[in-house]
Amino acid sequence: MALATTSLKRRKSDLDDTTFQLNVLNAATLSMVEFPKFSELIERHGKPPIKPKSLEILQLNIGKMCNQACKHCHVDAGPDRKEMMDRETMMHCLNVIEKTQVQVVDITGGAPEMHPDFRWFANEIHARNTKMLVRCNLTIIVANKKYNDLPQFYADRGIHVVSSLPFYDSKNVDRQRGDGVFEESIAALKMLNAVGYGMSGTGLILDLVYNPVGALLPGPQAALEAEFKRALSKKFEIEFNALHCITNMPISRFLDFLIESGNYERYMQKLIDAFNPAAVSGVMCTNTLSVSYDGKLYDCDFNQMLELPVASKLKHISEFDESVLHNRTVVVNQHCYGCTAGAGSSCGGQIA
Repeated sequence: MALATTSLKRRKSDLDDTTFQLNVLNAATLSMVEFPKFSELIERHGKPPIKPKSLEILQLNIGKMCNQACKHCHVDAGPDRKEMMDRETMMHCLNVIEKTQVQVVDITGGAPEMHPDFRWFANEIHARNTKMLVRCNLTIIVANKKYNDLPQFYADRGIHVVSSLPFYDSKNVDRQRGDGVFEESIAALKMLNAVGYGMSGTGLILDLVYNPVGALLPGPQAALEAEFKRALSKKFEIEFNALHCITNMPISRFLDFLIESGNYERYMQKLIDAFNPAAVSGVMCTNTLSVSYDGKLYDCDFNQMLELPVASKLKHISEFDESVLHNRTVVVNQHCYGCTAGAGSSCGGQIA
C-alpha cells in the first residue's frame, strides 16, 4: 500500500505550526480573504456562546502513529509520528471513567491499535463496563499478521467499530487514502462481517465514515447511507449498520490541500454560505471532552489539533473536575464553520 502523502511535520511545512494555521484561518498570513468571525455570526443569529451540556463522551486520542498518511487527515497522522499516550495518562483517563457518568469512551488516533498498550487499555475500559468505540482505519487489520485478530478482539468486548471509507470504489478511496487502500479496506470489512459486525441480530455495531473527496460538502446522510449499503452489498456482500457523513475541516493536511489546489477561499465561502444556526446546539463539543495523547483537555478533536485548549483553569486530565469543566465556554474559531454547515457535522455524523 502506497501512502497518499507524508505528514506536514515530516515535510517541515509551515502548516505544521498551529499558530500559522490559525493565522491563515483568520487572514493574518498568506493574504487570505478575511471571512466573518464564527463567534460573531452565531451571535448575529441570536445564538449564545456555546456551553457544554452533560458530559457523555470521553474522546481519547492515544497517539498520532498510523500506517496510513491520508491527504485529508486533520490529525496529520502517519508512520513517522511517534507521539503516544503514556501509561500514567491512561490511568488518569481510567480514573475519570470510574468517577463520572461518561457513557462512551471514544478511542482514536492515528491508528490507535498501533499503540503498544492499546489492548491493555481496551481491556481496562471493558472491565469498567463502559461502552467503547474504536475508530479503525480498516487497513490496520490486514497490514500485519499481528493485527489480523482485531475483529475477534473487538467482538469479544462488544466494541463499537467506526471505520473510514470515503466511497465504495477504489478510484475515490485510493485518491484520498493511498494506493491499494480500498482493496485492503474491503478485505478488512469482510473480516469484520465474518465475526458478526454489521450483521443483523449480533449487536456488534460497524459504522462507516464518509467524507467528500475534494473541496465539497457531504450530501444528505440518509441518501448516502442507502447508496453505500446497496453498492457494498451488491459488489462485495458487505453489511454495515450506519454511515456517518463528516465535513472536511479546513485544518492540517486538508487545509494544505485547499491552499495548494487554490480552493481555500472558495471552500471557506461554501461553508459560510451553508451555515445552519440549527446545527449549533448539536455540535459535539457540547457533550464531548477531547483528551490528547499528552493528557491535555480540549472541547473537541479539531480544537485539539489546533492546540486550542479548554477555557478552564483545568487543562489536564489529571486535574479533572466535572463541575468546574462544565462551567466553561467552548472555544471557537473559523474552522467551526465546518461543523455547522448544511446538516452539521460531528464525529457521529450529521446533526441537524
